[in-house]
Amino acid sequence: MRTSIYIDGFNFYYLAVRKTAYKWLDFKSLFTKVLAPNHKILSIKYFTAIVAGTPDDLQKPIRQQTYIRALENFIQEFSVYYGHFMKHKVMMPIANPNSSKKFELVIKTEEKGSDVNLAAHLINDAWSNKYDCAIVVSNDSDLAEAMRLVKVLGKSIGLVMPGKGHPSKELMQYADFIKRIREWVLKNSQLPDLISGTNIRKPVEW
Repeated sequence: MRTSIYIDGFNFYYLAVRKTAYKWLDFKSLFTKVLAPNHKILSIKYFTAIVAGTPDDLQKPIRQQTYIRALENFIQEFSVYYGHFMKHKVMMPIANPNSSKKFELVIKTEEKGSDVNLAAHLINDAWSNKYDCAIVVSNDSDLAEAMRLVKVLGKSIGLVMPGKGHPSKELMQYADFIKRIREWVLKNSQLPDLISGTNIRKPVEW
């Protein structure tokens, strides 16, 4: 079965690997273990945005780009698509307000574009007959309508749930099957520390 995989990068990171030692992840190895043997993986599309360094961790963008370069060099079927971050000031309620102050002006950072990009590729690839089965790797209910349209186009669709939470009911209703990524699979699906034929190495901090 021709299979294409669509990964919501930030959803995956925060739900599956953020607090683990398994961030140097080989996605093809992972999905070869998670999916049934009849799935032939034709493409792995990764949707993310470039992170910015923070005062306590200036190396975040360097680690992210090193990881993406590793995936691009190691997995032939892998491609990446970028959204972007937006920062704006907004008044937010204070957790412990008092009689004189109930709100505070804060800087809010939002990642934009990845879910829209994922949905667009998911539908366009179905319409273009580039797969028989699509795998959506996310728990973002905003993707439900895109999944519904994939079903209308006569394609099979699987939902792979990153993390330990409950799958979104909105996504579940359109999934032909649901898989969960277990910790042992993450542990046994790591990239080599040095990517062959390159000078790309796993960051020491990881």
